[in-house]
Order: sequence, then structure tokens, then C-alpha cells
Amino acid sequence: MSKIELLAPAKDLQKAKIAIMYGADAVYVGGKFFSLRSRASNFTIDDLRELCAFKKNYGAKLYVTVNIVFHDDDYEGIREYLKILDDMGVDGIIISSLALLRIARKVAPGLECHISTQLSSLNSLAVQTLKEYGADRIVLAREASMDQIKKIAYSTSVPLEVFIHGGMCSNYSGRCVLSNRMTLRDANRGGCAHSCRWKYHLFEGDQIISNPNCLLSMSSKDLRASAYVEEMIRCGIASLKIEGRMKSEYYIGQVVKTYRKMIDEIGLYGHLTEERLAYYDEELSKAENRPSDDGFLSGDCDHSKHLYGINGAGVTHDYVAYVHRYDEARSLCMIEVKNIFKRGDKIEVFGPEVDNEQFTIDQMFDQNWNLVELANKPTQLLFLRIPFKVHQGDMFRKVSL
Repeated sequence: MSKIELLAPAKDLQKAKIAIMYGADAVYVGGKFFSLRSRASNFTIDDLRELCAFKKNYGAKLYVTVNIVFHDDDYEGIREYLKILDDMGVDGIIISSLALLRIARKVAPGLECHISTQLSSLNSLAVQTLKEYGADRIVLAREASMDQIKKIAYSTSVPLEVFIHGGMCSNYSGRCVLSNRMTLRDANRGGCAHSCRWKYHLFEGDQIISNPNCLLSMSSKDLRASAYVEEMIRCGIASLKIEGRMKSEYYIGQVVKTYRKMIDEIGLYGHLTEERLAYYDEELSKAENRPSDDGFLSGDCDHSKHLYGINGAGVTHDYVAYVHRYDEARSLCMIEVKNIFKRGDKIEVFGPEVDNEQFTIDQMFDQNWNLVELANKPTQLLFLRIPFKVHQGDMFRKVSL
């Protein structure tokens, strides 16, 4: 069984480091320019240099998105930018333009060129053609079924990348113009306003026919491809991709770690039992804030894949703290508050080296060693004793009773 890459998103330097610490083989990030997630924090050149140094310690790879749909005035500075990425040790770029592929080959030959899902590669002939143009990897369109993915994989030698988790677009391969029309923010040049997740009145002629208590939304459910990971590994997919460059550190940590363990278990035993798959699905659900399903992978595409009555978006408050350091001699942990919790709450700790260990908060102290009963100030640093070893980068979440 071939080794497969687990590829994770990150909107800033801290989240990129967390993705790598939690088990990602590679991360993809956006720079300040030429990226489809312009509203993410994104990376300065100095950030990218720091991340290049960090990823070397873990043997990880770094890919930078240069995937906007280019207009004539978007090319200014692109050659210099690609040269900088190449020189600093970025491993590859994700692009949606064959013109940019040609430019990159000339000015930054050390960069791998990965063709974005935006190009809607859905057949083996398209994949082969892109390979002949010089592409190093093809990110298949999210509209491909598992049967189509296998057919393409068995008919080509070019490495393939497939999305396995995260947000889906209500339009084909992300080619949406709702945001352009409604907000003058070009979704294909980094400005998507997620208009599909808004609430709408539904009209028939001049008459409103929608229920005022349940307005129309047209957002897609999120993708969860856990049941297909084993098949993807067996058919030789090169990379499994998690979506979410706008997501939190908690989402990144939980989702990356879950898929890391799943991939490693398949590699060790060759198969996942139904019981183990159910366990991993439960772990993935801890990071969800929208309903999910298998997208197009099953080959079905009916109305159940969308969220018409509600947009499904929500924020989980289970994630409550981030570990900054741990004093093993005193069993004392310094944490940063993320969401509200209190003394007496039952807490579950998870991290790269901690597997869902639980304890009950007994005492908390602020930096002046005053007792704290209620932690309700985001970013506040607190100290508490914990009966087992934790590490920087571990996270706390509340246990539902």
C-alpha cells in the first residue's frame, strides 16, 4: 500500500505550525497576493521564511496558493514573487492558470506546480493533457465520484490530489459569481462573501412565497470522506486534502490528528473495521459546525446534499483553552483561554502526544496567583494543575455531560 500525503490548510503561521505538529505531511497557505482566500490572515514573506524553517524540522512540505483567476493587471510582480518562493524553499505552488504554469517553469524551476481544483479536472484525458503541459500534480474536481477517481488514478501516472474534508461550494468547482454580483467582491480573485450561506426570501413573481420563519439558503453541506480514505490509498492517490484556510486552530488540530491516526491505522493493519471508522467519525464530528456528508463521492447528488432551509453554520464552544507550557515538576500548566469554562468542569485534553485524556478542573489562578472561578476572558493566561503530562500546542475542550 503506497504512502499517502495528508495535506492541511492554514490561514496564518500559528495554524500552519499546529497542522504540522498534529500530523500533517504538508500544509498549503496563501500569501498576501494571488490567493483565493484574501480574507484569511495570510502570510507575509517573513512568515513564509519562518514556516520554511519550521517545516524542515518535521520533514513536512509547504505549498503556496497562487490560484486566483488572473486578469491582465494581476500579473504585475508575479515573476519576482515566484522566484522568492523558490529561493526560500517553498516546495510547490497551487495554480489555476496554464499561463502561470508556463511562467513558473521558466522563472522558478524548483517549485512543483499543482493544478487547482478550479480547473475542474474530471477525466483522464484532461489529467494527461495537464501533465503534458508540465503539471506535477492535479487536484481533482470535487464533483468527481469515487468510481471516477479510481478510473482516472488507474489510467495516469501523474500524482493526484483529492479533497476529503471541509467546505464545499454550491457552484461548480468554486466558479461562483454570486459574490461578484451582490457585493462586488470577486470570488475567483480572493473575495468570496459566501453569498450562498445568506438567508433569502423566495419570490414567485412579485409575491413572497418563502416561510418568514425559515428563509431560503442554498449552501452545500460540508464534505466528510472518511469512509473513502482506504479506497483512495489503495488506488494510489498521492495526497488527501483538508479544506479550511479560514478555520480555527481547534478545527485544524482535531481534523488533522483524526485523519493522521486513521491513515496510520490503515497503513498498519491494511483495513479499518466498521467500529474503528465509527470512532474516527465521532472524532471528526467534534470539530464540525455544519452538517456533513460524502459529497459527490458516492455518485449520488440529490437535494439532501444542500442546506436549503438553514445555512447550518455555527460555532462550537467546546474548545476552551490552548496549552502554552507545562511544568512537570509542579504539574502546573499555563493555558490561554479561548472559550468560557469554570472550576468543576470536566475537561478533555488532546494533542499530538495526548489521546483524549480527561480531568476535572480543581483550581485555576491568574498571573498574580489569584484564584479564578470562571474563565471568561479570551486570550487571558491562567495556571492550573493537571494530573498528567501535557505539551505546548495541546488543547482543552469541555466534556458534554
